[in-house]
Amino acid sequence: MKKIITAVAMLLSIVEATAQIHVDMGNESPLRKLQIAEVAITNLYVDSVDEKKLVEDGIRGMIEKLDPHSSYSTPKEVKALNEPLAGNFDGIGVQFNMMEDTLLVIQPVTGGPSEKVGILAGDRIVTVNDTSIAGVKMARDEIMRRLRGPKGTKVRLGVVRRGISDTLTFNVVRDKIPVKSVDAVYMIRPGIGYIRIGNFGATTHNEFVDALENLKKNGMKDLILDLQENGGGYLQAAVNISNEFLPADDLIVYTKGRRTPRFDYKAQGNGKFRDGRIVVLIDEYTASAAEIVTGAIQDQDRGEVVGRRSFGKGLVQRPIDLPDGSMIRLTVAHYYTPAGRCIQKPYVKGEGKDYAMDVMNRLKHGELTNADSIHFADSLKCYTLRKHRVVYGGGGIMPDYFVPLDTTKYTKFHRQISAKGILINANLRYIDENRKKLKREYKTFDDFKKRFEVPKAVTDSIFAEARRQKIEPKDDAELEQTLPYLQMQLKGLVARDLWDMSEYFAIVNEYSDIVRKAVGLLENTEGN
Repeated sequence: MKKIITAVAMLLSIVEATAQIHVDMGNESPLRKLQIAEVAITNLYVDSVDEKKLVEDGIRGMIEKLDPHSSYSTPKEVKALNEPLAGNFDGIGVQFNMMEDTLLVIQPVTGGPSEKVGILAGDRIVTVNDTSIAGVKMARDEIMRRLRGPKGTKVRLGVVRRGISDTLTFNVVRDKIPVKSVDAVYMIRPGIGYIRIGNFGATTHNEFVDALENLKKNGMKDLILDLQENGGGYLQAAVNISNEFLPADDLIVYTKGRRTPRFDYKAQGNGKFRDGRIVVLIDEYTASAAEIVTGAIQDQDRGEVVGRRSFGKGLVQRPIDLPDGSMIRLTVAHYYTPAGRCIQKPYVKGEGKDYAMDVMNRLKHGELTNADSIHFADSLKCYTLRKHRVVYGGGGIMPDYFVPLDTTKYTKFHRQISAKGILINANLRYIDENRKKLKREYKTFDDFKKRFEVPKAVTDSIFAEARRQKIEPKDDAELEQTLPYLQMQLKGLVARDLWDMSEYFAIVNEYSDIVRKAVGLLENTEGN
């Protein structure tokens, strides 16, 4: 008994010695209680414990009881989260996909290290530093780890190229590879430009300004800004984008929290698109920073919003870096649109499951297909700042023009063959076998868009593989309904692989009800 008392006393003395943190450490301090528990478990528990994991589980346990957007990330997770927002990573510079357990280069990054040494679209990378990565069931993450590495380091790649019997060897010097957040830029109609932003990162504003300048050179007068499926990112990037549209001193957004005083973000008046008309496209996956831009344009009556009610994330997270490279993202404030709307949708602390299922619940309740199914309390009513139109807070941004989700457009059969990878694999095989021929036949994208039709042999191969995997349409009507949208998607993917994402969206957007509505508004045809 004396030994146990002595051991506990020793542990308490350890706690006293290590608890010199800049907080009150009195006998009733919750932090003291937490430290005693951790030290006691680590040193006295009957079985050995992983102290690092014990602490991580404790942090996760605390954060799980907070709002749905506060989170803890391991060092590896932090790197993966930051990469799309940082605007670059160190690597070899190729866009690729996996085809039959082999890495197929879709396109080398223009000016990147792989292009510089002569790696081409259609090449198969089969070895990395003499280690085989093809046909060995290696995980995608492991392949990425082998290809990436610090800038300036070398990697030796074994490449199989169509038409050449021997394996080619390339020594690639890794470099900074840009990660674009502007997905597509093109003239969708004469005088109407289209820009799609995938997220709001460190380089988004510069990319956006470049896109504006290019579209202006091509005669853009009005703009469609597509923020569908944009999950957000950096608040400052959203502020910078909003600034491009608004006159000086217009409020863009403000933040306020329990320990965070109100801070206003206002337009500087030096934006590059302050006069032309704007239509913003949103859907149920538009969130956070994307909602800041949407809310600013709507509340300031600067443009019109088309689509479906946005996600409803109005919480501001502050990153707290921990010594081992892990990070806590802690919610410290709400953000508010210029009209004073907090658009954060309701949640119960610690109940993340229901929150995560919100979009599915909206679909079940008819909110994605019928605007009349969406109800806002009168207490959440606000007014836009110039035209004094009614808008609502308390759960996402409601568009000015609601476009219902067409649940019949993509059949269950189509969704199944897409989910199983049958469609993407058929596209990869087709482009791999016909890339040179297609490049010769279609010198320009405009010519491709007008004349190219997906060969029947490609769709037949998709349906044959679907049957092999026991995926069948329920009847001939479903098959007939599937075919046109399947062909459209395939045509878009071929365009992407021959050119880039702008060309992909130039194909698929012609079939989008939301995009067509926006075009109609700007052409004064109401999207009909």
